[in-house]
Amino acid sequence: MRYALYYTPPQDHPLVAKAEGWLGRSLFDREIAPETVDGLAPDARAPWIASPRRYGFHATLKAPFRLAGGRDEAGLIAGLDAFAATARPAPAACLDLENLRGFLALTFADPTPELDALAGEIVRHFDGFRAPMTAEERARRQPERLDETSRRNLDSWGYPHVFDAFRFHMTLTERLDAPDATRAEHALRIHFADLPAKPVAVDRIALCREPAPGAPFTCIHEAPLGGALSQTA
Repeated sequence: MRYALYYTPPQDHPLVAKAEGWLGRSLFDREIAPETVDGLAPDARAPWIASPRRYGFHATLKAPFRLAGGRDEAGLIAGLDAFAATARPAPAACLDLENLRGFLALTFADPTPELDALAGEIVRHFDGFRAPMTAEERARRQPERLDETSRRNLDSWGYPHVFDAFRFHMTLTERLDAPDATRAEHALRIHFADLPAKPVAVDRIALCREPAPGAPFTCIHEAPLGGALSQTA
């Protein structure tokens, strides 16, 4: 079993509905009817969305990890609520669609120093809950393809894209070749046409769980930032 600390908007947010319609699955473990988008039927785009569908619509704050010895889910939830009670939400900003080396994702167009600092603090604060990587887990990250800083992050924190290497993104596709990326981007820009008009605040942390290797992640707990009452999903 693995856990991850993600950001996703509230489950009734219009952005979540749009993303779930594209992926044909909900991180909140509810039934979703996948939509045809710009003439692309769900079956036609299935190869484009296999991993984003399994992981659910989210931005990674602390990458999936197994619990360390002596740690349990109840303790992780309690620790998350305590952290969230004193953490400040990141300012609201508008998302846009971006091609990240073939992956299409929603990102913030402008720098987000408060969010970057929050993400770094989450990585540090919760690392005591993380079991050390196995050799197999490390190999799956392909450390031979990483630069020195990213390899050091992987070995120290279990994930290469942290601190200066962090970039907030909510992934919507696999890595696509240029023709497929162009087709997917056209469809997604139509699907998310009203996105720039709706600022999004990173104001909560979602605790998500993978019950078995390869199983879909689901949100099991949400911790709003800034002292609001926590709520289970």
